[in-house]
Amino acid sequence: MPNIKSAKKRLRQNEKRRVRNKSVKTYLKTITKKVKNQEDKNFANELLKEAYKAYDMAASKGVIHKNNAARHKSRLTKFFNKKFGLEEAITNPKPQPETSS
Repeated sequence: MPNIKSAKKRLRQNEKRRVRNKSVKTYLKTITKKVKNQEDKNFANELLKEAYKAYDMAASKGVIHKNNAARHKSRLTKFFNKKFGLEEAITNPKPQPETSS
């Protein structure tokens, strides 16, 4: 236990932040599991949007790093597309029209 007044305050602040961050991280895990376990494509798509929002919010608040959020969103999208048969949309993008000069 700290003796200095400012150190005591920091201890209180850190504990508040730890609890808040823990709940956000737990929610991120939960929403990710919900997306992965959902069988209905439309509902899964809504959950995916919610997961995107949650990851962006967590990154903006500093709970997780922005690259961490981007990585999770990317992997979740990849999983979603593979599960619901959208693999060809990723591997075979539409060809760009050629411009002749």
